[in-house]
Parts: sequence; structure tokens; C-alpha cells
Amino acid sequence: MRFSYAESMTDPSFYVPLARAAEAAGYDTMVVPDSICYPAHATSRYPYSPDGGREFLDGKPFIEPFSLIPALGAVTTRLAFVTFVLKLPVRNPVLVAKQATSVAVLTGNRLLLGVGLSPWREDYDVLGVPWERRGRRMDEEIAIIRGLAGGGYFEYHGDLFDIPLVKLSPVPTLPIPILFGGHGEAMLRRAARSGDGWMHGGGDPAELPGLLARLAELRRQEGTDGRPFGVHVISADAYSADGVRRLEDQGVTDVIVGFRWPYVTGPDNQPLADKIGALNAFAENVIAKVRG
Repeated sequence: MRFSYAESMTDPSFYVPLARAAEAAGYDTMVVPDSICYPAHATSRYPYSPDGGREFLDGKPFIEPFSLIPALGAVTTRLAFVTFVLKLPVRNPVLVAKQATSVAVLTGNRLLLGVGLSPWREDYDVLGVPWERRGRRMDEEIAIIRGLAGGGYFEYHGDLFDIPLVKLSPVPTLPIPILFGGHGEAMLRRAARSGDGWMHGGGDPAELPGLLARLAELRRQEGTDGRPFGVHVISADAYSADGVRRLEDQGVTDVIVGFRWPYVTGPDNQPLADKIGALNAFAENVIAKVRG
């Protein structure tokens, strides 16, 4: 089992000391969220908060992931970083490929690219990207990113993107793992078919066993159940050694843990020292016990 530390919407100056502390405490990864802007007027609902509201995001500080991760990578040596999740279809795939390969090079292959559709139509509107066919857009973008990240010249001619023969340099020495985030059937199948892993977004805890079972079934159907695959989940079971073992029995490979309730309006007033104390306490009480 691997352990991933989650902190977001906090004082940006906290991230460097938190990354250092997480690495020293034995965490494997740190999740880095993505949010582009907050619209003054919106009708979209957030699928993972208890009431679907998104007001808790108003005014919260978000640092763009491809800007933040290199800064954290520069002060750590082992800790990996996963975008949780990058809103991929609203972005240009060639630019994302350039950003991701640059970050992977700078961090020594410590980037995991978690991607999702974005549940907010406003993200698409403000960036001038059609809401329609967003799933197909994601599929083509993944193919382009993987092709360009492999090195050498690459071209792509699809329904939505037409990329001439181009090459990126530098590219990382290892493939960038791509994880798909989302609970819908199409996203689960996408992860099973072509992903290096799947990311659970939280929400109703009662739904997790069914999601894990369906993901395993889809991987068998796609013939991909024999290859390495990360299953990253948010669960109350992750906060005890016995609970971690129960998750592992269900096929979970990575647990994502955080130490404050994020769905509240207003600023995060938890002091840095308290955050470091919480992540250290979890490491002593859970990570150390699981690893023996």
C-alpha cells in the first residue's frame, strides 16, 4: 500500500514545508488539485461535496499544478506528485504534453498525471472549448500526450485534433503514468482500457465497493487486469491500519488522506504546525504499522 498526502486551498507558502514534511514522514505521493477560475454566476453542481454545492471554492487559493509541482520537486528527492485531477479537455493537448514532460524531467520522473473531464460547464465556456464531445476530446488528447511524451516526431489526425509532425524535447526517461478520475461508467471503462490507474473522487462512502468491483470487472473485460495499475481512493478506512488492510484486500493500491474537512466556506485557518503535526501523527499511527 502507498500513502498519498492531500492538502489544498491553503496558504501557498505552506506547500514547500508540507512537501518536505510528507517526504520525511514516509508518504509516497502528494496530490495537487486543479482549479482554473471561479465564476461569479454558475449553474453546475459539484458531484463530490455532500450537497453538490461549490461555494466552498469561492476565493480559495489554487496554484496551477504544473507551476507548483516543480517547486515541490526541487525541495524533495523521493516524493512523487499526482494531479488530482487535471481538467484535461479544456486544455490544448500539445501544451499539456509540453508542461507534463517538462515537469517529469525536472522532478526525475516523479509526476503522475491524473486527469478528468471537469464537471463544470463554465470551465469549458470561459476557455472557449465545446462542452459537447468532451469524452472524445479527452481520448484524443491522451493519445496525443502519450505520443509526444515518447520522444521523436509524432503526428495525429483525429476527429477533433489535427497535429502535424512535431517533436518535444526534452522528454522524461520513463513514460508518464496517466490516471483517470471519475465515477461514471465511461470513465471507469476508459481507465480500465487505457489507464495506468484510477482515482476515486470521494463522495458517498457506500458507493466505493461497487466502484472497485466494477473497475475490476471492466479490467477483466478489457484484458488489462494483468498489467500494473494504481487504484487511488479516499476512504475513512484509510485512517487505521486495519482499515488500510481491508482496502488492500479490495484491490486498492494507494490511499489518499487529508486532515481537515475541505467543504467549508472561508479561509483555511489551520496553522502550518498543526498540519505537520497531523501528517506526522498519521505516519506514526498508520503508515508505520502497515509497513511493520
